[in-house]
Amino acid sequence: MNKVSLLNFDIYNGSINQIDLVRGEKQIINTINPHSYIVSKNDSVFKKALENSDYLLVDGIGIVIASYLLRFKKITRINGPELFDYLIKKSNDENYRVFFLGSSQKTLKKINDKLVEEYPNVVAGFYSPPFKTIFSEEDNRQMIQKVNDFNPDILFVEMTAPKQEKWVFQNSDSINTKMICSIGAVFDFFAGTIKMPGKFWVNMRLIWLIRFLREPKKLWKRNFISMPLFLFDVFLYFLRIK
Repeated sequence: MNKVSLLNFDIYNGSINQIDLVRGEKQIINTINPHSYIVSKNDSVFKKALENSDYLLVDGIGIVIASYLLRFKKITRINGPELFDYLIKKSNDENYRVFFLGSSQKTLKKINDKLVEEYPNVVAGFYSPPFKTIFSEEDNRQMIQKVNDFNPDILFVEMTAPKQEKWVFQNSDSINTKMICSIGAVFDFFAGTIKMPGKFWVNMRLIWLIRFLREPKKLWKRNFISMPLFLFDVFLYFLRIK
């Protein structure tokens, strides 16, 4: 598998169409951006979750810049919406079973309606877990049982980072599926409950800017604290201080 060692992580640097279910064993897909990198420095479980990804995808222009500066390599960027779009189309072509774990009942209903209309060959299951910072043992048991009873080919998890990645890392051995993807706010984008930035902003790799302008209270920390800290870390790596 094509990977780049960067900032002490092995980051996937292949094309999106190389991500599939052919390998046989369970595969875990996560994404990394400057904010998740900074969070992982003070959260050992989250760091292990990212390190143990089968595919750790670049979801942030800062990681691309770091690759240029530190490894003199162009690295492939595959964000959550791109990954989801690829996998849901593949699922429709191959009649895969997919399970959506996370978000609200309202959002999951909208996802189901859209799948029925646009991706009729996808066999889908859904479960909205309790909105808690920490799940109880009973919460986890019920979530795992819902997934396993459905027996999906692909499990999509949307609980926001780092909660979703840590939950997958701690429970993946108990989950019966071929692939687990932690994909951030993609459920809401797909459902239409949060409007996806226009094609111009997507092509310019400025989704982050539009999301920040829409949700400044939610996203200010990653843009005004995590990004400067990340760039400082990259600078130290560049000077070979770290």
